[in-house]
Amino acid sequence: MLEITERIEDCVGTSSTSLTLPFDQRQKSRLRVTLDNGNEAALILSRGLVLRHGDLLRSTCGTVVEVRASLESVSVVHEPNTHLLSRACYHLGNRHVPLQIGNGTLCYLHDHVLDDMVRSLGLEVEHQEAPFEPEPGAYQNGWKHRHTHEH
Repeated sequence: MLEITERIEDCVGTSSTSLTLPFDQRQKSRLRVTLDNGNEAALILSRGLVLRHGDLLRSTCGTVVEVRASLESVSVVHEPNTHLLSRACYHLGNRHVPLQIGNGTLCYLHDHVLDDMVRSLGLEVEHQEAPFEPEPGAYQNGWKHRHTHEH
């Protein structure tokens, strides 16, 4: 069985295969998985690492595996009013709900109770099947810094 033991930043060439997982499984450091090519593998990663769509992993034998976020049932809010959207983010965050926040959009794993709460704030909720990539926690290690500047 392939043992996947590290996340790598840069890799010359391309991945050998891919691994598609939902968000809850991309948070686990120890997991038996089936690669997209059908082969079995074991994730044996550093604790606390959250895998993101596009991350590259390497196995003990050098195989490079690309992580893909699977489609999941999500609730999506489109709202140009930043005050309303901020209130929804606040109330969902207060319940420790992982949130994917975009420009005028909010996304979370579908839950009818949360949907009702968001609607009670005056927002419309739609359901979709989409990859879910929530914001990393403030202290989340391993999140790729997406812009450059001098420190």
